[in-house]
Parts: sequence; C-alpha cells; structure tokens
Amino acid sequence: MIIDPELLEILVCPETRQALAVAADEVLERVNAAVGTGNAVTRGGEAVTETVAAGLIRADGAVLYPIREGIPIMLIDKSIKVAGL
Repeated sequence: MIIDPELLEILVCPETRQALAVAADEVLERVNAAVGTGNAVTRGGEAVTETVAAGLIRADGAVLYPIREGIPIMLIDKSIKVAGL
C-alpha cells in the first residue's frame, strides 16, 4: 500500500480542501514524461527533476502532491501542475 487508507481519508488539498486520491499509473506516466522532457513544473515555479513513483491527485485532477519515501509532500509550492500535461 502506498499510503495508509486511514491517513488518506483525512488528507485534503491544503489550498482548496478538495479530497485526494492515490494517483493512477496513467497520471504518473504523464508527469514522468513531462519530467523527462523538462516540462514538469512545481506550483512554486521550480523544474521537477526527479521522477514521481507515487502521488496524491486532487479531486479536480489539476494538481499532484508527490509521495517521497512514503511521505506525502503536502506543500502547495511543491505540488506539480498536472492540468495541461
């Protein structure tokens, strides 16, 4: 399991309070393809240079919060823009 189901139930987007779900493989593939071409950017404006093995996707599908070493990175500036990838 990528993340404890009980933790997932209480986690929400810190910006919009929308629910989060474990990102599907298709979403991760799009993000990682963008990382490979240099087109993946955090909401803080930094280039994403590491591939994303797991993440939490916001209910509207626009933002991904990466999970690094089993810990969801829930900082708005570190989230990745998924819309448009």
